[in-house]
Amino acid sequence: MSVASTPLLLRRALQLDAAASGGMALLAIAAAEPLGGLFGLPVELLRYAGIALVPFVALVLWAATRAPTPGAAVRLIVAANLAWAAASIGLVLSGWIAPTTLGVGFVIAQATLVAVFAELQIIGLRKAAPVVA
Repeated sequence: MSVASTPLLLRRALQLDAAASGGMALLAIAAAEPLGGLFGLPVELLRYAGIALVPFVALVLWAATRAPTPGAAVRLIVAANLAWAAASIGLVLSGWIAPTTLGVGFVIAQATLVAVFAELQIIGLRKAAPVVA
Protein backbone atom coordinates (compact mmCIF):
# COMPACT_ATOMS: atom_id res chain seq x y z
CA MET A 1 0.00 0.00 0.00
CA SER A 2 1.18 3.48 -0.83
CA VAL A 3 -0.17 6.64 0.66
CA ALA A 4 -1.58 9.30 -1.64
CA SER A 5 -1.26 12.09 0.85
CA THR A 6 1.98 12.05 2.80
CA PRO A 7 1.76 14.29 5.84
CA LEU A 8 4.69 16.62 6.33
CA LEU A 9 5.37 14.86 9.64
CA LEU A 10 6.06 11.55 7.90
CA ARG A 11 8.24 13.10 5.21
CA ARG A 12 10.25 15.09 7.79
CA ALA A 13 10.59 12.08 10.11
CA LEU A 14 12.02 10.06 7.22
CA GLN A 15 14.35 12.89 6.20
CA LEU A 16 15.61 13.39 9.76
CA ASP A 17 16.04 9.64 10.20
CA ALA A 18 18.11 9.48 7.02
CA ALA A 19 20.25 12.45 8.09
CA ALA A 20 20.84 11.14 11.62
CA SER A 21 21.48 7.57 10.45
CA GLY A 22 23.77 8.79 7.69
CA GLY A 23 25.71 10.92 10.13
CA MET A 24 25.99 8.02 12.55
CA ALA A 25 27.15 5.71 9.75
CA LEU A 26 29.90 8.14 8.70
CA LEU A 27 30.97 8.72 12.28
CA ALA A 28 31.00 5.04 13.20
CA ILE A 29 32.96 4.07 10.08
CA ALA A 30 35.44 6.95 10.09
CA ALA A 31 35.98 7.32 13.84
CA ALA A 32 35.43 3.79 15.16
CA GLU A 33 38.77 3.67 16.98
CA PRO A 34 38.56 6.92 18.96
CA LEU A 35 34.85 6.36 19.68
CA GLY A 36 35.55 2.81 20.79
CA GLY A 37 38.07 4.05 23.32
CA LEU A 38 35.83 6.88 24.52
CA PHE A 39 32.69 4.77 24.85
CA GLY A 40 34.28 1.45 25.79
CA LEU A 41 32.64 -0.19 22.77
CA PRO A 42 34.33 -2.69 20.46
CA VAL A 43 35.79 -0.94 17.42
CA GLU A 44 34.51 -3.72 15.15
CA LEU A 45 30.99 -3.30 16.52
CA LEU A 46 31.04 0.41 15.76
CA ARG A 47 32.52 -0.05 12.30
CA TYR A 48 30.10 -2.83 11.29
CA ALA A 49 27.15 -0.94 12.73
CA GLY A 50 28.14 2.03 10.57
CA ILE A 51 28.44 -0.18 7.49
CA ALA A 52 25.06 -1.79 8.25
CA LEU A 53 23.47 1.66 8.34
CA VAL A 54 24.46 2.49 4.75
CA PRO A 55 21.75 0.42 2.99
CA PHE A 56 19.25 1.49 5.65
CA VAL A 57 19.98 5.14 4.90
CA ALA A 58 19.53 4.45 1.18
CA LEU A 59 16.11 2.88 1.85
CA VAL A 60 15.00 5.76 4.09
CA LEU A 61 16.13 8.36 1.53
CA TRP A 62 14.36 6.46 -1.23
CA ALA A 63 11.11 6.27 0.77
CA ALA A 64 11.35 9.94 1.76
CA THR A 65 11.56 11.03 -1.86
CA ARG A 66 8.75 8.91 -3.33
CA ALA A 67 5.35 10.28 -4.16
CA PRO A 68 3.28 8.51 -3.13
CA THR A 69 5.25 7.33 -0.12
CA PRO A 70 5.48 3.53 -0.13
CA GLY A 71 3.70 2.43 3.02
CA ALA A 72 5.35 -1.00 3.02
CA ALA A 73 8.80 0.60 2.95
CA VAL A 74 7.89 2.90 5.84
CA ARG A 75 6.61 -0.06 7.87
CA LEU A 76 9.91 -1.86 7.18
CA ILE A 77 11.82 1.25 8.30
CA VAL A 78 9.73 1.44 11.48
CA ALA A 79 10.39 -2.25 12.20
CA ALA A 80 14.13 -1.79 11.61
CA ASN A 81 14.20 1.25 13.88
CA LEU A 82 12.38 -0.58 16.67
CA ALA A 83 14.66 -3.60 16.29
CA TRP A 84 17.75 -1.35 16.38
CA ALA A 85 16.55 0.43 19.52
CA ALA A 86 15.71 -2.85 21.27
CA ALA A 87 19.01 -4.46 20.23
CA SER A 88 20.95 -1.43 21.44
CA ILE A 89 19.36 -1.54 24.89
CA GLY A 90 19.66 -5.33 24.96
CA LEU A 91 23.36 -5.11 24.16
CA VAL A 92 23.99 -2.76 27.09
CA LEU A 93 21.99 -4.97 29.45
CA SER A 94 23.46 -8.26 28.18
CA GLY A 95 26.90 -7.83 29.72
CA TRP A 96 28.52 -8.87 26.41
CA ILE A 97 30.22 -5.49 26.27
CA ALA A 98 31.62 -3.26 28.99
CA PRO A 99 30.91 0.31 27.91
CA THR A 100 32.04 3.30 29.90
CA THR A 101 29.40 5.41 31.61
CA LEU A 102 29.61 7.76 28.65
CA GLY A 103 29.19 4.76 26.34
CA VAL A 104 26.07 3.60 28.17
CA GLY A 105 24.65 7.11 27.85
CA PHE A 106 25.53 7.22 24.16
CA VAL A 107 23.88 3.86 23.42
CA ILE A 108 20.75 4.76 25.38
CA ALA A 109 20.53 8.21 23.76
CA GLN A 110 20.85 6.90 20.21
CA ALA A 111 18.37 4.08 20.93
CA THR A 112 15.91 6.63 22.29
CA LEU A 113 16.31 8.85 19.22
CA VAL A 114 15.79 5.87 16.91
CA ALA A 115 12.63 4.91 18.84
CA VAL A 116 11.37 8.50 18.54
CA PHE A 117 11.88 8.36 14.76
CA ALA A 118 9.88 5.12 14.67
CA GLU A 119 7.07 6.69 16.68
CA LEU A 120 6.96 9.78 14.46
CA GLN A 121 6.87 7.56 11.39
CA ILE A 122 4.01 5.51 12.87
CA ILE A 123 2.04 8.69 13.60
CA GLY A 124 2.77 9.97 10.10
CA LEU A 125 1.56 6.71 8.54
CA ARG A 126 -1.64 6.86 10.54
CA LYS A 127 -2.31 10.41 9.33
CA ALA A 128 -1.60 9.56 5.71
CA ALA A 129 -4.47 9.08 3.30
CA PRO A 130 -4.33 5.67 1.56
CA VAL A 131 -4.23 5.44 -2.23
CA VAL A 132 -7.68 4.64 -3.57
CA ALA A 133 -7.59 2.15 -6.43
